[in-house]
Amino acid sequence: MNKKHLIWAFGAMLLTATACGGSKNQKADATLQEIISVTVPQFNSDSAYQYVKMQVDFGPRVPNSKEHVDCGNYLASQLENFGAQVTNQYADLIAYNGTLLKARNIIGSYQPENKKRIALFAHWDSRPWADNDPNEKNHYTPILGANDGASGVGVLLEIARQIQQQQPNLGIDLIFLDAEDYGTHQKHTGNFSEEAWCLGAQYWARNPHVQGYNARFGILLDMVGGHNPSFYREYHSERYAKDVNRKVWDAAHKLGYGNYFIDEARGGATDDHLFINRIAGIKTIDIIPHNPEGDWEFDPNWHTVKDDMDNINPQTLQVVGQTVLEVIYNEK
Repeated sequence: MNKKHLIWAFGAMLLTATACGGSKNQKADATLQEIISVTVPQFNSDSAYQYVKMQVDFGPRVPNSKEHVDCGNYLASQLENFGAQVTNQYADLIAYNGTLLKARNIIGSYQPENKKRIALFAHWDSRPWADNDPNEKNHYTPILGANDGASGVGVLLEIARQIQQQQPNLGIDLIFLDAEDYGTHQKHTGNFSEEAWCLGAQYWARNPHVQGYNARFGILLDMVGGHNPSFYREYHSERYAKDVNRKVWDAAHKLGYGNYFIDEARGGATDDHLFINRIAGIKTIDIIPHNPEGDWEFDPNWHTVKDDMDNINPQTLQVVGQTVLEVIYNEK
């Protein structure tokens, strides 16, 4: 049903309710809610795939590189083109090895005046080293990060395109976080710390783009474009935001995606959502693949030079994107 038909139906029910009294008014309200619940936009996986490819075509998006600057400008302009109010949050962040990173969080906001908000997150930088590659010669080679980074951003850009055409009931913030993947190299001989990762998320959680910012909940997308992933309810998500996990997994199962969204709590990831929960206090979950039985915990090409466009499956983008749309458009 398009917007014109929805508005017509709403007007007709209001007239009927006024003429026929309270009991029919309640029935009209119930019918209206049913109509609204089925007007979720249809996610376009081909569109999302192209947004992933556009990022990868810039090359590795490592902070302090020209590719990073160019891709950041592209992401900000895309959000503006899709009608979002864009905030660029620049920060100098210190990596675990002392490198000064010129980082940039990019935020696209819809209905910024609406106090009822949902935050959707993904990181847009890529790993500076393929330190999980089976070929040791690649361990200091930057990766393209098609799945690890670009996939989540690609899904959110397609969601932005849909929001421009049809606004949900709540305000939405699409938050592209930087410097997530500049964490400790596997060959590092010093200390390993959770805080070495997700530097952009830590900065945003302490310095949100709007003073006093809050959201009803948040959803982080990470590595959501691979082949045959299993999305379990991640440990930290279950600990901090169990009800949000339930909401998202129920939506996925309603859509028939139970073979992707496995209704079990397994695995734990040091990811952006961990610091958003700890520091900002916003209940945030992580949709991230987990393989409890294989040789790899996340994607088989995680932090390798093979994390390229061959690693992206449009069907997976469709499953995750449609699930997120189902959640945000049915939130009242």
